[in-house]
Amino acid sequence: MRITGGDFRGRPLATPKSDAIRPTSDRVREALFNIILNNQNGPPLHGAHVIDLFAGTGALGFEALSRGAAHAIFVDHSTQARGLIRTNIENLKLEGQARLMRRDATKLGPALPRDRVSIAFLDPPYDKGLGERALIALRDGNWLTPDALVVLEERSGNTITFPAGYDEFDARTYGEATLHLLRFQTDIAT
Repeated sequence: MRITGGDFRGRPLATPKSDAIRPTSDRVREALFNIILNNQNGPPLHGAHVIDLFAGTGALGFEALSRGAAHAIFVDHSTQARGLIRTNIENLKLEGQARLMRRDATKLGPALPRDRVSIAFLDPPYDKGLGERALIALRDGNWLTPDALVVLEERSGNTITFPAGYDEFDARTYGEATLHLLRFQTDIAT
């Protein structure tokens, strides 16, 4: 598993030795970041503050940093995942741009003003409804800036009910994964 673009293109990421963590594939990450970089209606990636929920290896957050994001918060409650992320932060020398949080992504609590993000990546375990719960946690904890871009990866074919405040403007399927691209609308959040 490698970073697919930007300053760290081609650099390897530490990966899990078991199936307990399912990283987003290189192909899907590359497609996702092509969408983000060509999206005229969303927040720019360059200089963005991003959050990677259910981070696993942190591949999505590291890809964002490689392509110009200013800061990334990695959230995972798994000891194995946090170890992989810590290793990747050290290997890429991103200590000043990356922060690792041990937290349940569905129970984030309130954000500090410095923690608000314009782009959020959610790659929860499939088929458990965790993505919808994490969307609520992001919204209710005031983690997202107005018009933030939110990307939720879920198994293809799953029906998802997006909570109030989120507007799906695109969905792309790659094999068993579907990427749901959402815009956070503060004026309709409840």
